[in-house]
Amino acid sequence: MKLKQYYLGCLAHASYLIADERTGTAAIVDPQRDIDQYLADAEANGWKIQYVFLTHFHADFLAGHIELREKTGAHIYLGARAEAEYDFNAVKDGDVVEFGDVRMTVLETPGHTPEGISILVYDLKVSDTQPHAVLTGDTLFIGDVGRPDLLASIGVTADELADMLYDSVKRLKELPDATLVYPAHGAGSMCGKSLSKETVSTIGEQKKFNYALQPMSRSEFKAMVTADQPEAPDYFVHDAILNRKDRSSLDETLQKSLKPLSVDDVLRLQNTGAQVVDVRDAADYEGAHLRDVTNVALDGKYATWCGTVLSHDQPIVVIAEPGGEEEAVTRLGRIGFDNVAGYLDGGMRSVGSRLDILARTERITAATLAEQLESGTVSAVVDVRTAKEWQAGHVDGSVNIPLNHLLERTSELPRQTPFVVHCEGGYRSAIAASLLEQGGFDNVVDLVGGFKAWQAYHLPESETAASGRVAQTV
Repeated sequence: MKLKQYYLGCLAHASYLIADERTGTAAIVDPQRDIDQYLADAEANGWKIQYVFLTHFHADFLAGHIELREKTGAHIYLGARAEAEYDFNAVKDGDVVEFGDVRMTVLETPGHTPEGISILVYDLKVSDTQPHAVLTGDTLFIGDVGRPDLLASIGVTADELADMLYDSVKRLKELPDATLVYPAHGAGSMCGKSLSKETVSTIGEQKKFNYALQPMSRSEFKAMVTADQPEAPDYFVHDAILNRKDRSSLDETLQKSLKPLSVDDVLRLQNTGAQVVDVRDAADYEGAHLRDVTNVALDGKYATWCGTVLSHDQPIVVIAEPGGEEEAVTRLGRIGFDNVAGYLDGGMRSVGSRLDILARTERITAATLAEQLESGTVSAVVDVRTAKEWQAGHVDGSVNIPLNHLLERTSELPRQTPFVVHCEGGYRSAIAASLLEQGGFDNVVDLVGGFKAWQAYHLPESETAASGRVAQTV
């Protein structure tokens, strides 16, 4: 038996290939939408992918089960409670899929979602009674468990799911201590609140160190797992629904979306309601960019933030460094944003000297910001990190408006005097500045290097348990 983990850092997502060398048969569990790596490994080893499992309907990414079905003819397997538009094999507790020396046994483990399953993986050459591993999907993470609060909008309450999760976790705790634990996500995922950076553990280790696996009553568990969860982006519901649908493949999407556009084409689309996203890094974007575009750089949590600040039902135009367009569009496709109308051919170089359509964003260093705060040149400092980050330490006198709520609170911001936005390192603040500029703010200044730069200069900072409002509203 071969078991391989694939880890996609930008979405903190883990998927798996399980293969039997004797029969040349393979299964994929929780695939990402771009499936080339699975196909390449299968071809290199002479394996045929015959099975594809989803442990549940993922909300944070669009899974690649449709793509694998189209390319390999693989059969799709879902938990017995699942409802989907496409044909699938519904598996219930105790069902077995066996090929050669591999046995995959289903455990129904609802809680993150009603249809959630975990998969016990046996290497029959070693033991047919002791599982080698358990693929836990979003039920059990390393250091955490799946959040039960994502499905309220489609009629399933957090209380109901937390009740199910308690029983599922109890079942998983009963597995042998040596069983390897392979979850579908790691640190950085919003499917839980305290996921570890580790991507594999054992049941024994999790029983010792995972807060959610410690002895407690059902009511204590439910209160704990529903408290302090990070706010989920709006696109989560969109993806959870799309994973149930028989939709277009990523290849079909890329053929339609990778369309080169002239500057005039981009401006025309923009004037008719298209969203333009500039995926260059903050320094390049802020040095010169088309007016009224959104900056979400490829070198960060690109897909997550695109899913937060862009709409999945309005056309998107991409501006990238030449050669980066396909990556930008592919990563949008991973979250089901198949509404890309094209990309600026040649990137910003194609704009030439058309200064009338260009803008730039002012930037400021931490040392200069300190001087300007002292002199009153800057009217406010707006920290767009999460409330938890801000409370742990922030620029003295700053106000916290998390990026995902920024556009709801623009009435609190000054329009006549310069104010500074910042985050931890500069990624989110560049997004913030671009959104504010589209909202008519021409007085926004971005702090280079963010709060990390402020701390590096040992400048005044505070800790607090509450955030306020910007003092000056104009």
